Formats: sequence, structure tokens, C-alpha cells
Amino acid sequence: MELVEESPYRFRIDRHDPMRVPGVVFASRSLLPDAGADKSLDQVANVATLPGIVGASYAMPDVHWGYGFPIGGVAATDIEEGGVVSPGGVGFDISCGVRLLAADLDRAGLRPRLDALMDGLGEATPRGMGKGAVWHLTDRAELDAVLRGGSRYAVERGFGVQHDLDRCEDYGAVDDANPAQVSERAVERGARQVGSLGSGNHFLEVQVVEDVYDEAVASAFGLRAGQVCVMIHCGSRGLGHQICTDYVHEMEKVMRGYGIHVPDRQLACAPVSSHEGRAYLGAMAAAANYARANRQLLHHAARQVFHRVTGSDLDLVYDISHNLAKIETHQVDVAPRRLCVHRKGATRALPPGHADLPDDLRRVGQPVLIPGSMGTGSYVLTGVPGAPAWASTCHGAGRVQSRKQATKAVRGHDPRRELEAQDIAVRGASRRGLAEEMPAAYKDITAVVAAAEGAGLCRRVARLVPIGVVKG
Repeated sequence: MELVEESPYRFRIDRHDPMRVPGVVFASRSLLPDAGADKSLDQVANVATLPGIVGASYAMPDVHWGYGFPIGGVAATDIEEGGVVSPGGVGFDISCGVRLLAADLDRAGLRPRLDALMDGLGEATPRGMGKGAVWHLTDRAELDAVLRGGSRYAVERGFGVQHDLDRCEDYGAVDDANPAQVSERAVERGARQVGSLGSGNHFLEVQVVEDVYDEAVASAFGLRAGQVCVMIHCGSRGLGHQICTDYVHEMEKVMRGYGIHVPDRQLACAPVSSHEGRAYLGAMAAAANYARANRQLLHHAARQVFHRVTGSDLDLVYDISHNLAKIETHQVDVAPRRLCVHRKGATRALPPGHADLPDDLRRVGQPVLIPGSMGTGSYVLTGVPGAPAWASTCHGAGRVQSRKQATKAVRGHDPRRELEAQDIAVRGASRRGLAEEMPAAYKDITAVVAAAEGAGLCRRVARLVPIGVVKG
């Protein structure tokens, strides 16, 4: 794979058949994937073959190998020019994302109550591979209401307040969700998991705002130096995974009939305007609403614990997904076009003035939430005018080791003790679960954010550091 360095944070993969557009990788040299161990740049080139793709096949600084698309991949297809939607361009954890909550409390005020708080959060947060949830739905009709209404339905049922919706992507729900396109197997897998963390790299962290880079923007977001926050990272659980599985198989069967040929079967796709394309988008939106409700329920449970232990509330800063395909209007060759924008392991980063932002954020831009690896800092960014890659940026640190490699690398170490030595309280995590997510398994989050900012994708607002973590 030959890369042409266009600038310190931008590399180009020149177009060659069957690519329809070039590839563009936003990264520093030190962040580029190891070509011998990670084939994600080959995946960038493969994505560039999709029918209807416009601009380029983009990769964020945290790019690494994924299913079909690289994780950290962004691609937009022109709907009126036969553009396709690919489930692999969204991923299995549909609408996996991050919710950041801010408390009216600082680190010194929390310190004497941190253990009690972490015990309460550990007890109130269902997590791990099995069943268990904050909200036990009564029947399929109630689940369908979640799939249609997302956070809006959860708040309507008493699990939150109006401000939670004002500060959530899409104001809490994607409007074109179609539960009828969700299989019974997916429903089965999701019915008992609304309000649960899951496992893997998902977490609930208690954090402190360590650095503020732009006080005016941070203040508009509701953040200040020394403030206690909670970050929740999770997605659509088994329901989203099953929807992706179902539609990859469905699109594999119909591609040839639409005259579509892709270099990797994991890029299975169908025209956005086709029956299969519309069905997937309807099911995907339902999973996105499930994920929003999931984070809303976990927020509600954390809010109750915080109020009981500290007397403080938890106000929503923002909730944003990093695994979605969205129908958006963008300028293409000076004309506005309706595009299907795939962001897989990439975060939408709307600039100041964008019409989709709530009134109180329109002046400063969208909060962009970037979680770090276990025991490292996380970042709050904001969108910037004129950004490339369809107003997208990174979503995290990006893995450099598989979970198996990470577990092997820490043999002889005690991950829990190492975290507690950094004054990070740990609740509920297995040794293996911690080992898989330790910093050595990931790129340096500070370097990733620096590359994203250097490439003109976003701007830093604040850095948060963990003081407690709940994991599955």
C-alpha cells in the first residue's frame, strides 16, 4: 500500500481500479497502522470501490482493522447516483456511543464519598455478557415503543428530564425507525437488556475535568476545571449485533441482482433506495433508538445514585453515536447532495452554526466525546467550520493489540492493582476484562486527538481523567 503524504496529518491512497475515489488517511506517521499486522489501509481502498461513493474513502487517526470497513472509516454515497448502504460500514454495535454527564461537584467535595459512590454505581449498573437491565419491559409493544422513541420514550416514562433530550443527538431518537424490519431473533436478544452496559470496551467512568483548553466553549457545554463528570460508553447490545448479522446475509444474497461487485464479501451492500437498503436503514434506526434509550436508562440509574450519595444531580452534556449511517445533505462539487454517510468508529462533529444543533450550542458547535483507554484521559472536542470527511472525526484511541494479545501482554501483572495505584477505584471488572482494555492495547489518545485537530477535523475543549470505573 503506497501512501502519499499531503501534509503532516493527511495521507493519500491514489485511486486505482476498481477504486472509484482515492483513500485519505488522517494521521501522523507514528499513528499509521503497521502494514504487516493490520490490513486496515487495504480496507480503506476496498471501501473506495462502493457504488455511488463520493469525495474519498476516509480513515480517522484511530483507524484499525474491522469488519469490511476499517474501524475509524468514513464514507458517503450519493443516493441519487446509485449510492449504497453497507451494514459493515456501521458495524455490529449499532449506535455504540458516549454520553457525558456533569455534576455540580468538584473532586475535593467527592473524595470522602468516592467509595460509597462507586459501590452504589457498581450495584446500580447491570453489566457483563448476561441478562440484566435497569428497565424490565412488559411486552413486545413496549419494546417497539423503545425502538421507535429511543430516549424520548424513556423520558416520557419517567427515566429522565427534557434537558436530556435537548442535549442528545437527534433530540433522543431517529425518526425513521421501523421495528417491523427487526427480526424476532434480534428482538429476543434485546428484550431484557435495556439499561445495561455490556462488556468489552464499554464502561461507566467517574471523571474529573483536568484541563480546559477553551473556557468559553467549555462553559457553554456545562464544563469547568475540577468538575466531576460521568462518562457512559455502550451501544445497542445483542439487538444491534443481530440486526447487522441479518442484513449482511440479506445483502450478500441480492448484490449480484443489482449488478454490485465488491472486493470483500464483508462489504455486502444494496442501493439506499432499494427495498433492502430501506429495510436495513429502518432496522438500523430502531437499533440506534435502542442504544439511546440504553444510555438514557444508565444515566437515570447513575443520577439516582449521585443524588443519594452526594446530593448532586447529573446534567447531560451530550450524547453522540460513533457507529451509524445517516442521510445528510452536503456540498458535492458546489451542489447540495443527499448522501448516506457511514461512520464506523467515527464521530459526527457539527461546526458552529449548524442547523441540527440545539439553540444553546449553535454558537459554539457540537460536543464531541472521545473516550480514552482504561486508566488514561478522555477528551471533549468540538466541530469546526469547513472540516473534511463530512464533518467527522475520531471516536477513541484505537486498538493496536487484539484482546487476546492484550491479555497475554499483561501476564504477571495485576491490572486492578495498577489502576488503583493511580487512584482509580474499580468496580465489577474481571481481571481479563481489565487486561483487554489496558493502555498498552491502544494508541496514545493524546496523539490521536492531536492528529485529528492538526488535520482540521475538530478542536480540543477539555481533557478529563478517570477516578473510578465500573466495567463488565
